[in-house]
Amino acid sequence: MAEWNGRGCRPMSLGINIGKPKVAGSCPPAIDKELRFREGSGMRMNGAAPGCRINSILQRSRAIRLRLAAPSTQWICNDCRRTFASSIQSRQQQQQQPASSQRVGQDEKTTHFGYQTVAEDLKAGRVRDVFSSVASNYDTMNDLMSLGIHRLWKDHFVRSLNPGIPPSSRSHHPSHQGMKILDIAGGTGDIAFRHLDHSSTINADPYTSVIVSDINPDMLAEGRKRFAASPYNATGRVSFLEANAEELGAVESSSIDLYTVAFGIRNFTHKQKALEEAYRVLKPGGVFACLEFTPQLRNPLLNAVYKRWSFGAIPLIGQIVAADRDSYQYLVESIERFPSQQEFAGMIRKAGFLIPGQDPEDEVVRSGWEDLTMGIAAIHKGVKPA
Repeated sequence: MAEWNGRGCRPMSLGINIGKPKVAGSCPPAIDKELRFREGSGMRMNGAAPGCRINSILQRSRAIRLRLAAPSTQWICNDCRRTFASSIQSRQQQQQQPASSQRVGQDEKTTHFGYQTVAEDLKAGRVRDVFSSVASNYDTMNDLMSLGIHRLWKDHFVRSLNPGIPPSSRSHHPSHQGMKILDIAGGTGDIAFRHLDHSSTINADPYTSVIVSDINPDMLAEGRKRFAASPYNATGRVSFLEANAEELGAVESSSIDLYTVAFGIRNFTHKQKALEEAYRVLKPGGVFACLEFTPQLRNPLLNAVYKRWSFGAIPLIGQIVAADRDSYQYLVESIERFPSQQEFAGMIRKAGFLIPGQDPEDEVVRSGWEDLTMGIAAIHKGVKPA
């Protein structure tokens, strides 16, 4: 913020760091933006208190140039205390943005990054940067975005899949051992731990193994750190793979019993390609399972309340907790851009999977997915035909 006085414009500290001027009336260094306040442009403060200096200054000068440090900078009259924003600069930015988007669209294929439009080949890198930023606070992030119940969802998700092979059925399994699970976008190991715990305690299966795959090395580093301090560290039941879910060249075709992805697929650039890759690596009869946030709640009133929380509180808390508002803003926006339950079920079906709740003629007789907590999240499953 800035304050008018007899000598010019002086920045004021109101939570916006725009630097300090060397002398009163000078502008912060290294700033390249200019704002012109012109008489008759709508910036004149009609009806101002007698003696208000803004009117007298505008009358004496056709233009006053002020260098700004931030597009959200506001200004206040020292006499009448009225405030106004840098609207001209904002309009300039809005005018430039469509032109920029148009240039990108003409030159190359684009996709969405939250509410932004970016080149397809840039999205993976941007997503990688987001998760590098939040890797150490990943569980806190999910606590905020799910109101703390993502842990219950994950428990239910894994229980519904029943990973592991009990002793009575192990002799019928082709490998005579446990299941081979691929957990995609699972860098921190949150789902992998649950798979191993369930297979060991519920199915008495000490053989089932998990490949934890993630495109982000920082997320994988968090997972390795957690497993190093766990009882599974020396068992050989966990391995880590840095890979793009759309190109799992290191995973053989028809080699996986269970493919899981929790709160990750909405960040993929080409979701359909990732689903087709999941189909490739699964064995016939193998299961694809996805746990993900949904863009709309079933109840309109609760949906409005939840959206207000998501867009109003989560980025702010991200700024306070992790000093990273932008990453949390993207994560909220990415939920809004994810397909609806119906659309995503159609994408799974298009990849070749059989959807629970469908007859052999592909006629939908049930929903084909499971909504969680009034539809904040949903579980999707598909089976590769035997």
